[in-house]
Amino acid sequence: MRKQAFGNLCLITTKYRGGAQPPFLVYNNLMIDRYSREEIKKIWELEEKFNYYLKVELAVCEAYSKLGQIPVAALDEIRKTASFSVQRIDEIEREVKHDVIAFLTCVNESVGKENAKYIHMGLTSSDVIDTAFALQISDSSGIINQDIDELIDVIKRLAFKYKNTVCIGRSHGVHAEVMTFGFKLLNWLDELQRAKGTFNAALDEISVGQISGPVGTYSNVPPEVEVFACEELNLKPAKISTQIISRDRHAKFMSALALIASLIEKYATEIRHLQKTEVREVEEGFSSHQKGSSAMPHKKNPVLCENLCGLARVVRSNLFASFENVNLWHERDISHSSAERIIFPDSLILTDFMLHRFKNVMENLVVHEDNMLKNTQLYGGIVYSQKVLLKLIEKGLSREEAYRIVQKHALDALNGGNFKAGLETENIFTPTELDECFDTKDYLKNIDTVFARFEGE
Repeated sequence: MRKQAFGNLCLITTKYRGGAQPPFLVYNNLMIDRYSREEIKKIWELEEKFNYYLKVELAVCEAYSKLGQIPVAALDEIRKTASFSVQRIDEIEREVKHDVIAFLTCVNESVGKENAKYIHMGLTSSDVIDTAFALQISDSSGIINQDIDELIDVIKRLAFKYKNTVCIGRSHGVHAEVMTFGFKLLNWLDELQRAKGTFNAALDEISVGQISGPVGTYSNVPPEVEVFACEELNLKPAKISTQIISRDRHAKFMSALALIASLIEKYATEIRHLQKTEVREVEEGFSSHQKGSSAMPHKKNPVLCENLCGLARVVRSNLFASFENVNLWHERDISHSSAERIIFPDSLILTDFMLHRFKNVMENLVVHEDNMLKNTQLYGGIVYSQKVLLKLIEKGLSREEAYRIVQKHALDALNGGNFKAGLETENIFTPTELDECFDTKDYLKNIDTVFARFEGE
């Protein structure tokens, strides 16, 4: 394994069939070493990849042994002695120009000539590569699921904490009607729960193995070997394969990752808007010695959320490559392989990083409840316009006439007036009636009904 510095990235170059593998990107500038779980990075390291290869080969040997085609004594010896060295694989590959052959040659050296004949019987390289790939994805996904659960827990706790914290709802970026900050977060919770379901449905489809030989016809390997081996690996056998597992499964899985990244971007964008100086309803946590700008000491910027928005673009861009990988020549080619060696580890590690970072943002979020309430009262409470409209209709005005009166005073308020004070000049409402139109409680009377749908989860 070679490391080569390139800008802010550390490009880790490994070996693959036909020469150096395209760079697998570790984003040092994003402090992934600090925020990503070591386990998910390890899954995609070169030595661990070959460990997955060996796990598949041993499962196949177990299957053959169940069928009586490998003696129990030989299987026991293979279990004890089968091993590899990345350095030795690298040496062999420089000569044979084929990573799986180099791996098998190295393993065969460890088990001895007598037992080597049982390794890789009837298989083709993709049987090992794709089945091991499914294991890498599955193990990474266990970590992603843990990340999602942790973020869901944080958001749910905050949603209930701020259930009654009045804030303004916005449409088109413009003040609409009052709601609560907890209600906003409850929507995020619902979306994340659905995204988790989508992710696990895609994971179920990609958690398949194939031990079917060249072009998938089981010409030199019994179908029972695939069944036994996949059972040992906790995978489902693919219902049918070509010489590879069809890449529509992988595209669907990448779509689920892109959806998670896009939701995080949505929430991060919301926080960025709410942190604007003229809004200032929430802020990212800001430590005592943190600095926001080299030139302007007053600055407190939503840098973590901006960072997350940028990373979502990377995960989504990787999705396009996964869709390109669906189209391969005939029963297989390897045009998908080079792209997958980048997009899968990058997208899984980045998704882990994004979920962990956004959880950190939410755990340290500063909520300015007073500013939230203040923003609902701007321009004399123009956001209560619909209540006024309905009250005028109740008093016998046509909808068109009521709308004209309300809109006139609302627009006047935006130009320096006061909405409530302007309505008082119409002499249509009693003071009590007008106050009722501006009563926040009436807007929030059904909030508990919605929250009750999430309480037992």
